[in-house]
Amino acid sequence: MPEPRDVTTKNLHESIRQACAWLTDIAQVKQPNLADGPGPHTSRFDYPDWRGAIRGEYSAATKQWDVFCPIWHTGQAVAALALASQTLHDDALLAAAKFSADFILRHRIDDPNDPDHGLILAFEDHADKVNTSAVIESLAGLLQLHKITNEPRYLDAAKAALDWIARKAFIDDENLLRDVYDPKNRSFLDKGFGAVGRPLIDDAVFLSVAQLTADQRLRDIHYRLSARLAADEYPAGNWIRYAPANIREGHIHPRHAYWWGYPFIFSYLDTRDSSFLQLAIRAGHWYKNAQRADGGLIRRTFLDFNTDCFGHATSGIVCAVKLWAMLHHLTNDPQWLEPIRRALHYCMMMQLTNPADPNLRGAIIEKILPPDGTDRNPIHLRDLATIFHIQAAAITLQLNLIPKLAT
Repeated sequence: MPEPRDVTTKNLHESIRQACAWLTDIAQVKQPNLADGPGPHTSRFDYPDWRGAIRGEYSAATKQWDVFCPIWHTGQAVAALALASQTLHDDALLAAAKFSADFILRHRIDDPNDPDHGLILAFEDHADKVNTSAVIESLAGLLQLHKITNEPRYLDAAKAALDWIARKAFIDDENLLRDVYDPKNRSFLDKGFGAVGRPLIDDAVFLSVAQLTADQRLRDIHYRLSARLAADEYPAGNWIRYAPANIREGHIHPRHAYWWGYPFIFSYLDTRDSSFLQLAIRAGHWYKNAQRADGGLIRRTFLDFNTDCFGHATSGIVCAVKLWAMLHHLTNDPQWLEPIRRALHYCMMMQLTNPADPNLRGAIIEKILPPDGTDRNPIHLRDLATIFHIQAAAITLQLNLIPKLAT
C-alpha cells in the first residue's frame, strides 16, 4: 500500500482537495471589511471591498493574519482554483475562483475616459503605490477563467491592464518596464526596485493576450522584454542582476528562475525557436542544482548553491515543478522526473493535514523560522506555497506524469 504522501494520483488528488479547502474555507475573505473576519488581522492596504481576497500570511506562534500583495496573490489563487476545478471536476472550486476574481475586477480603473483606464490597483510594497509586477502576476487567474468559461470580462480586464502597461510603463529604448506607480500623482518612482525598470514577462501574459486578441503591440513587447532577459542572463538560467535577487550579497530569490525562465517555454511553443527552449532548460537546471536532498528549497540560495539553514521557500520548489513538468512534456527527457517526484513528496510532507490549530488545516508550510531562543511555534504560512502546490500538482496530473514518476 502506498504511504499517504507518496506521489500517486490518489494522494495528489487528496492533497489538492485539502489545499483548496484551506484556500476557500480559511484563507478566502468572505466579508467586505477585512476586520470583520475571524482572527486578528494586520494590513496596510485600504481596499473598499475585501470579498474574495486571499489573506496570505499566518503566524502559527501568534495566530496573527497578515495580508501581503493581495491582488496578485489572489490572482494566482484564482488560477489554482480554476485548474483544480478541472482536475477534480468540482464546480464549487470554479465558483470560488470567480468569487476571488471579482475582488480583482472591483479594484481596477474601468472608466474609459480616465488616463489610467485598465490599471489594476495592485499595491504591494507601498500601501498606495502599484507594482507593475503585481499587476502582471494578477492576470494568470483571469486568463485561466477566460479559458474555462469563455466569459469576455476576464480577457477584457487582462487586456486593458496590459494596454495600460504598454502605454505607461514600457520604456521603449530600454526594453524594460517601470516598476512602481503612484496613482495619485500619475507618475512612476524613478527607481522602484533600485533600477530604472525590469524586463517582466511573468506567466507570458503579454504573449497569451496577444494570441487571444491578435494585438501585435503586446506580442512585440513580450519578445522585446524576452530579448533583454536573454542578454542579461546570469548565472545560467537565472537573473541575479534584477531585484528581488541581491547581486551584492550573491543570493537569488527562489521564484526568480520561474518568473523569468518559465515564460520562455511559451515563446518556444509560439515560434519553435530552440533558443527559447534552451533558456528554459537552463532555468530548469538551476532549480535542479538548488533543490535540497529532501526535495525542498531555501529562500537565500547563493551563486555557489550554498544556502542558509532556515528560511525555506516551498513556493519556489513547486514553481520549479511547473517548469520541470513542461520541460519533460516538450522533450521527454527523464532527467526532470526525479526532481518533480522529490518536490511533490516534500510539499505533501509540508502539508498540515491534522493540526491542532484549525487555521492551518490543509495548508502547505512555506517556511520554518530560525530559532530565537524561545519555544515559539516556528511554522509560518504564506498562501503562495499552497497556491503554487495546487497549480503544480494539477499540471503534473494533467500531463499524465504520475506513471512515469513511479518508474
